[in-house]
Amino acid sequence: MHAEPTATAFTYPPIGTIRSPFHDTAGMPIQPNGARGVRGTVEVFGKYREGLSDLDGFARIILIYAFHQCTGCGLTVTPFLDSTPRGVFATRSPRRPNAIGLSVVRLIGVKGTTLEVEDVDVLDGTPLLDIKPYVPGFDSYPGSSCGWLEKVAGNAETARSDDRFR
Repeated sequence: MHAEPTATAFTYPPIGTIRSPFHDTAGMPIQPNGARGVRGTVEVFGKYREGLSDLDGFARIILIYAFHQCTGCGLTVTPFLDSTPRGVFATRSPRRPNAIGLSVVRLIGVKGTTLEVEDVDVLDGTPLLDIKPYVPGFDSYPGSSCGWLEKVAGNAETARSDDRFR
């Protein structure tokens, strides 16, 4: 048995704010494919402007953010797409040991420090931690199995969140 290493705390200050039409978690899409066509913006703080260079050539970007309104953590959660409790690391639940989320969104345009995005499934005012380009050759693995989600992943297009993870 291996001893757990001493925990190191990390602090990640936001680099911007995600803006969306969703002001409450109840009724919000649970994945970007359930938010097709939903427009939003990403307001990147001015001191990070230079880091946006060359981003406008990408069709999609990965937003990494803090689930800032999620409280607590559960190692077993009942996900939105299932009624069976599951291990948190086998879900996309926001109630995680580190409440970090990610969404792959369509990049419509870059105007100064504002990114216009589409397919946004994020709560308005969410703190942005990082942006990465989506690269199909790196990030897509067609034919990969997805465990218990195999039978229900298609339901993410119509499923909506509630307040169970607040």
